Amino acid sequence: MQDRKPLYLMTPALAWLTAFMVIPCLLILALAFFRRGLYGGIEYTFTLENLALVFDPLYAGIFLKSAWIAGLAALIAVIIGYAAAFAIAAAPSRQQPILLFFAVLPFWSNYLVRTYAWIVLLNREGLITGLARWLGYDAELPRLLYTEGAVVVGLVYNYLPFVILACYAPLSRLNPEIAEASRDLGASGWTTFRRVVLPMTAPGIATGFVFVFVLSIGNFVTPALLGGGQFQMIGNLVYAQFLTANDWPFGAALSMILIAIMMGLLTLQTFATERASGAKREGS
Repeated sequence: MQDRKPLYLMTPALAWLTAFMVIPCLLILALAFFRRGLYGGIEYTFTLENLALVFDPLYAGIFLKSAWIAGLAALIAVIIGYAAAFAIAAAPSRQQPILLFFAVLPFWSNYLVRTYAWIVLLNREGLITGLARWLGYDAELPRLLYTEGAVVVGLVYNYLPFVILACYAPLSRLNPEIAEASRDLGASGWTTFRRVVLPMTAPGIATGFVFVFVLSIGNFVTPALLGGGQFQMIGNLVYAQFLTANDWPFGAALSMILIAIMMGLLTLQTFATERASGAKREGS
């Protein structure tokens, strides 16, 4: 009975995930193998056309564009987030909870509100343009809003706290005596960071990168608002298939490919983390 207690405690969570994640995903998977009706809706005739259409150069290009934007956002978020997490972990222990509070403070506001705030900042009459004029810059500023760069900035800003938290966890557990021993043996600060600190905190970096990439590649709110419809990401395409084109089977096929990519990345990240943890245990 004692051995079954963890299973009993997990049952509500497993039931919730099964009812609201596993079953809906299975329904979406099933829809991907049917045809779109002549006037919309679903025609329950088995076909592989939807999955084949996903790999059409047009839609494959959207996938690659989405992966590029998501990868760039994840890379920038990791660079900024790791530096922030390193600074927080290096701060006095009494200050670290306060700094972490400010790091996750954006989560206290709605995602749409945070995204609309960037529209206020980046539009031609926004705060950035006003600041440039105040500083005496009279030339025409490059367009900041409704660009690929604006989308990347929005994604980085909204998902940066995930990276900070993911990187802070291994950095806070890092034994400072290890870095001190490296310096005592003659290694410079940069060499110690590159060959000691960075490898030992690599699982946190990988976790943060995968989190931002997975959340960004399927995002449709930020590209719609900050991209202004100038280009499509895969999330916008899925949204359009379900709610505009009324082609649920093709939208389901796109969704399943996207879910497969996400699950593959999460599986690789989990495998890499377990492998790093195993190597660390063997080394100790």
